[in-house]
Amino acid sequence: MTATKKKAKKMLKITQFKSGIGYAENQKKVLIGLGLGKIGRTVTRVDHPCIRGMVTKVSHLVSVEEVEA
Repeated sequence: MTATKKKAKKMLKITQFKSGIGYAENQKKVLIGLGLGKIGRTVTRVDHPCIRGMVTKVSHLVSVEEVEA
């Protein structure tokens, strides 16, 4: 047997800095899908293409940092 190396998963730290009020309903749903909804709330998600797409959809409302897990 060979020992497998575990890769450190890259994570995204997503913080909402602007309200979703006044924006399209689908953008509000994306915020809820990310686990956000209030200004100042921060969540950590695995760096995955679908999460990146969600962040792109609401990039004007959130800030993103890459962190090592």
